Amino acid sequence: MQIVKARFRTNEEFIGAYSSDFPNGGLFVPTTTLLTAGTEVVLEINCDGLPNKVLIRSTVQSWRPALPRLRVRAGAVLAFAADEAAKRDFILAALKGSIRLPPKRKHTRIPVMVPVRYRRLDTFEEVVGNLAEISIGGALLQSAQVPPVSAELVLSLIPPGGAATIDIEGKVTYQSPDGSAGVKFSFRDGGGARRLRELIRRIRQD
Repeated sequence: MQIVKARFRTNEEFIGAYSSDFPNGGLFVPTTTLLTAGTEVVLEINCDGLPNKVLIRSTVQSWRPALPRLRVRAGAVLAFAADEAAKRDFILAALKGSIRLPPKRKHTRIPVMVPVRYRRLDTFEEVVGNLAEISIGGALLQSAQVPPVSAELVLSLIPPGGAATIDIEGKVTYQSPDGSAGVKFSFRDGGGARRLRELIRRIRQD
C-alpha cells in the first residue's frame, strides 16, 4: 500500500486544507511526489491537535507541480473513502474541540480489511469478522457478533501472500455502536510479537 504523509502544525492549517466538496470529505496534501489520479492510497494525517496519527484510505483526485514564481506548492487532492466516515468525523470534532480526546496510543494503527475468524478463550466456537485497523499493540475488530468488553479472544487470520494461519491473542477493551470492538493484543510467548510484526510488514507491502 502507498502511504501519503500529511503534516499540519495547527488545527487551523488542517481545516484550511480540508474540503467538503467530496461526498465523504477530502484534503489537499502538500507533496512533491507525483500521484496519479484514481490511485488508491493510505493518507497518514499528523496534526498537533490529534492524540495520534490517523490513517485514512483515500483516492487521488488530482496532483499539481510547484509553481515557485506564483508561490504555489506542489500537492495532491485526496478524497476520503466512504467507509472512513467515522475517522473523518473524529478528526473534525477533535480539531474543533467538540469531543474529549482519547489517550495517546503507543503504536499507530494502519487501515486494513483483513478477514479474520475469532473465538473466546473459553469456547471453541469461531465467529467470522474483519480487522479494519491493526498495529503491534491492537486492532479494530468488526463483526455481526461484537464480543463483550473484557472478553479474551484468539484471532486467526492468513497474512497477505501467506498460506498458514497465524493466531493472535487479545482482550476486548471497548465496543463501538457501529459494530466494532477495540482489541488489545497480549503475547504469551516471545514469538507472538515477532509474528505480528511480520504480519504488519506484509500488510504494508501488499
